[in-house]
This record gives sequence, C-alpha cells and structure tokens, in this order.
Amino acid sequence: MSCNQFCSCRSRRPLASSTFFHSATTFLSKPSLITVTEEPDTLFQKVSLLVKGHDKSVLDSYELFATMAAKELGITISKVCDLPKDTERFTLLKSVHIFKNHRVQYEMRTHYRFVELSHLTGSTAQVYLEYVQRNLPEGVAMEVTKIAMEKVPDHILKPMWEEDPIDKKISQ
Repeated sequence: MSCNQFCSCRSRRPLASSTFFHSATTFLSKPSLITVTEEPDTLFQKVSLLVKGHDKSVLDSYELFATMAAKELGITISKVCDLPKDTERFTLLKSVHIFKNHRVQYEMRTHYRFVELSHLTGSTAQVYLEYVQRNLPEGVAMEVTKIAMEKVPDHILKPMWEEDPIDKKISQ
C-alpha cells in the first residue's frame, strides 16, 4: 500500500516536545477582510435562545451542539432547560357526508429548549449566533432575544441631593 500526498498516514517516529504541528506561512495577495473601528463593542447582559421543533431527539442533539459550541468559545451558559411541550389535536371525520362516529384524530407535539448565555460581547455573540444558525437542523425553529447593556446617562450619575437649587436658596 503506497501513500500519496493527501494521505493522513504519518511515520511512526516519536514526537519530541518541541514539535510543531501546524507551521505555515501564508502570503495574502488581497487585503484582509477584518476592519478595525474606533467605536466600542456592544455588551450583552443576556442572549436567550428558544429552540422549538417536533422531534425531541433532534432537539436534544442540537442543545448539546449549542452548549458545546458556547463552551468552545468561552461563553458562560447561565441556564439550559426543557420547557413544557405544546400538544395540538385535530379531529376529522373519515366520511365526507355522514357516519359521524367514524373519526380520525391527529396530534402535533411541539417541544421547546431554552438556552441562556450571559455576559457576551457583540462580536462574540455575532460569531456564535451565525455558527449556531447555520447548523440549525431541518424542522427546528429558533428565536433569539438579546438584552444589551448601556452606559448610565450623565444626568443620573450625580446624586440629586448634591445639586438641588432649592436647598441653596434656603441656606442663603
């Protein structure tokens, strides 16, 4: 059996502690797609994912995927829970005109999963959500809710009792 350049076989020599696994030099002919801006990155206190679907096993595996992706990116997961399922039943008559006692019942179950991530930057949230949404399986829907943190306005920072014009008039 011969090895070609695309084969993943390696020689059986022991690896030294100073061995580098990936060392590559890249020369880009076009400019980088990364842009640096002066404006600060937005901070999110919470990002909530509500995932719903009809197949429970698909939701279980997707929940595992989403939590593993968050752990790989270093995102803190504050809550993961199963919400109660919704059951919707339809009753239809088998016959078109008569025989009311011959019926068929159909049932649709919608299962829910809730994942809450806390203390994210805007760029991390964007990368994570894009990755998770691209790998969303068929028959599964996802709702994303973001709660952003904002700077406290300047007029609220100073206590009211320090700048009260009524007290200054009374003391004079």
